[in-house]
Amino acid sequence: MNAHWAACLSFAVLRLGLTPQAFWALSLAEWRALTQPVAGVPDLPDPAALRALAARFPD
Repeated sequence: MNAHWAACLSFAVLRLGLTPQAFWALSLAEWRALTQPVAGVPDLPDPAALRALAARFPD
């Protein structure tokens, strides 16, 4: 297995929770659907923005 597919398999198992068998059974279209960014979901704020929010709204 080359490094690219090893990285894809690791991502699928560790981040997506797929079994290796489920990963290898995916079609390319299914893999792309699982790994593309979700439309309409905003990016997470950076750490500085999170610290500013925590300072502004302490619990």
